[in-house]
Amino acid sequence: MNKIKPKKIRIAIAGALGRMGKYLIKEVQENKYTTLSAAFVSKNHPLINKDIGEIIGIGKIGILISDELHEKINTFDVLIDFTKPSSTFKYLKYCSLFKKNIIIGTTGFSTEEMKKISQYSSDIAIMISANFSIGINLLLQLIKKTTEIIGHQSDIEIIESHHRNKIDAPSGTALSIGETISKVMNWDLKKHSIYSREKIKNVREKNKIGFSTIRAGDIIGKHTVMYASPGEQINITHTASNRKAFSTGAIQAAIWIYNKKIGLFNMNDVLSF
Repeated sequence: MNKIKPKKIRIAIAGALGRMGKYLIKEVQENKYTTLSAAFVSKNHPLINKDIGEIIGIGKIGILISDELHEKINTFDVLIDFTKPSSTFKYLKYCSLFKKNIIIGTTGFSTEEMKKISQYSSDIAIMISANFSIGINLLLQLIKKTTEIIGHQSDIEIIESHHRNKIDAPSGTALSIGETISKVMNWDLKKHSIYSREKIKNVREKNKIGFSTIRAGDIIGKHTVMYASPGEQINITHTASNRKAFSTGAIQAAIWIYNKKIGLFNMNDVLSF
């Protein structure tokens, strides 16, 4: 008697030929609970209608690269988007219209854009995170506890490093770290942040978070939070050695959100911190 195979979750990848897109596709194909059903790229891309598996080096998988979301909208259950804000809202519009859940790894949204994303979550389930690695989300929990204990006695600095092509600075992850600290300290992040010291001529102010940004070479991602007080210093660091850490977390998030109807979620919900 043949056993009925469980249905796999059909995943669509936006920005399929980008750095993260390629990792996500490989992760989808390797995961026993998911299958790739659509791969999207920007309009009029020269590789449209080519087999995505063959292009990224995993062999033909029967999924053709497309720039027409409306033609593929009924072929997937969850869309994963690591693109740019303007593209994200295009995908959000379609997902909301056709009741498809979405994972958003894009960063660089303004406050107003984040409000719009939240509004979409009344129609569909949305998960948004500046960083999908399990390690970074564990780091956020360590930072929360550390800030509760020594935040008021420390100068707090966030140092982040990424590859030379990353546009937003500070990174979305660094800002998430800052928000986590600010929430514990009951601060407004914008009012309690130092992003540049070029024109500061005084000694370091208390009750401030300093941000330092490095953009160089092919650094995947490194974030350090420093708590410095008289006589001692505590550094909490996370280093990503490749993008698989992000793709693994994003696929885990897609599986988690599959049965959700509406709501705005983050990786804490997936990991049950």
